[in-house]
Amino acid sequence: MIEIRQFGWPDHEAVVGLWASAGRDVVPRDELAAKLQRDPQLFLVAVADQTVVGVVLGTYDGRRGWILRLAVDPTRRRQGIASGLIGELEARFAALDCPRVNLLVLPEDAGALRFWQALGYLPCPDVLCSKPMTTPEIRIT
Repeated sequence: MIEIRQFGWPDHEAVVGLWASAGRDVVPRDELAAKLQRDPQLFLVAVADQTVVGVVLGTYDGRRGWILRLAVDPTRRRQGIASGLIGELEARFAALDCPRVNLLVLPEDAGALRFWQALGYLPCPDVLCSKPMTTPEIRIT
C-alpha cells in the first residue's frame, strides 16, 4: 500500500537519492528550506514499506500553482504512484482556491508529455524565458 504524505526533513536523503536515480536535478537544501516556509503542504512523498518511492514538489504563488518536480523510483513506475501524487497535490491546490496549475515539460520528453496530457494538462505555445538571479562578479580595475 502506498501512503502519500507531506515531506518532512527525515525524508530529505531519500528524496535526494530518488531525484538522482530518476535523473532529476537535486534541489539544494537551502532552496527547499525557503520553499517550506511558504507552502510545505505542497511538497509530498509517496511511501511504501517505509521507503520513499515517489516525490512531487509543488508551489502556489497566490495566483497559479506550479508543479516543479515529479519523480518516481524507476523500479516502481507504472504502478499509479505519480498519478496518486498528482491527485493529492491537485486536491491541496483546490483547497487553496488555486484557479490554474502550470508545469514545464522538456520538448524531447514525449513520454512525460503523454503522461501529463492523460491527466488533463494541455500544452500551451508559451515561450519560456529565464534569468538566473545570481550576484554578478564585481571587478575593480
